[in-house]
Amino acid sequence: MKTIISITLLIIFSITSAFSQNISGDWSGKAKRGDKEITFVFNIKKEGTTYSSVMNVPTFRISGMKPAVTTFTNGKLTIDGSNLGMSYIATFNSELQQFEGSYKEGGIEMALNLKKGAVKIADQPRPQEPIKPYPYYEEEVVFPNKEANINLAGTLTLPNKNGTFPVVILISGSGPQDRDESFMGHKPFLVLADYLTKQGIGVLRFDDRGQGESTGDFGSATTEDFSKDVLSAITYLKTRKDVDVKNIGLIGHSEGGIIAPLAANNTNDVAFIVLLASTGISGAELSVIQSKTLRQFPVKDEKAYEENSRKAIAIVTSNKSESEIEAELTAHYNDFLRPILSDLNVPEKNINTFITSQVNTSIKPWSRYFLQYNPADEIEKLQIPVLSLNGSKDTQVNAKINQNGIRQALIKGGNQDYKIIELENLNHFFQECETGRMDEYRKIEQTFSPIALKEISSWVLGHIN
Repeated sequence: MKTIISITLLIIFSITSAFSQNISGDWSGKAKRGDKEITFVFNIKKEGTTYSSVMNVPTFRISGMKPAVTTFTNGKLTIDGSNLGMSYIATFNSELQQFEGSYKEGGIEMALNLKKGAVKIADQPRPQEPIKPYPYYEEEVVFPNKEANINLAGTLTLPNKNGTFPVVILISGSGPQDRDESFMGHKPFLVLADYLTKQGIGVLRFDDRGQGESTGDFGSATTEDFSKDVLSAITYLKTRKDVDVKNIGLIGHSEGGIIAPLAANNTNDVAFIVLLASTGISGAELSVIQSKTLRQFPVKDEKAYEENSRKAIAIVTSNKSESEIEAELTAHYNDFLRPILSDLNVPEKNINTFITSQVNTSIKPWSRYFLQYNPADEIEKLQIPVLSLNGSKDTQVNAKINQNGIRQALIKGGNQDYKIIELENLNHFFQECETGRMDEYRKIEQTFSPIALKEISSWVLGHIN
């Protein structure tokens, strides 16, 4: 009896020690998706009785992602990244000194075990990425959005430390982005900023709110909120003696291209706008198109699929409460999507995960705002010079459909100075490509087509007063 009690006390002591330990620090591990190994690193911090975490995915050169909530209770680690569309739930194995659990993102679920310490992956910059020391002035900056009570961190590059220069603000696309708009091994905003600065144009690029070194909650923000972050950047630039305040411009990529007009129409301090892979149709229409062109599964009846997609959008954009929308949308997806996926022999568990993810994403403030927002309404108001560039092989934002919307809005508004160009064989990120599909982005060594870079810089230089 004494032996049993001793063993029991030992077990209890071990469990208690594991549960009460401070798990602060780096935890890393690898998950497999098909033949691809993906490395994750979570930096966990304890502040008082609460935890926070920052997620990095070195495989995709993604860093600074801040999940909404991190908890560690009774040996169970829960990283709730609903603001990022991900989650990680694991239990601590005291014998192996590791967390064992699963990582979920969208409809994907992968086994992921984490051990203490960060994994170092050799940085292999793409050919166009600049190498320090740069032949221009670079400064790390922080500026406030006082209305939102957040601080935005970024990098300002100027042709020279001395002088006064025109400056453009780079505005990233949808999803949480760092100041370089890092994606799939590329840093397009770093390449763009380097190129423009070398041409005599200053550049301010910054981490999205809640990302990198910027504070705030990305998951609760809308396109309108992001436009106010841009206005805060303009306010900051106006305080600097090295910035030509009469020549502050905006360059927005993808969603950044619909944020830019919204910001410009709420200030008199924007001299010109460049729209890169921007949309010119409503968020609802774009979503319907993308639901068909980017869908990863076949359907028997395209017309019925489109009708049901529009019904889902109508539910999301209704004036009902969030709980009512969530319930109605879940029921609709169960009637609409579940039979399609079941016919494709998708496991029930995966279908449930997919539908839950779709509902959670759809009811977020960003989605509801985006689906009701038509950038053409803001583009029509613009009376400043506008350059619109889209790639002919962009599979995310169709060039012809969206540039037609942009063109018609500018004509309707009587804008006297605009240029719209469809660039041949370029994808959504302005890479020279074969197919334009999203799975091709990583395989391409080029980050930003020199043709597109030259179009941007030449046009901006031609519109500086």
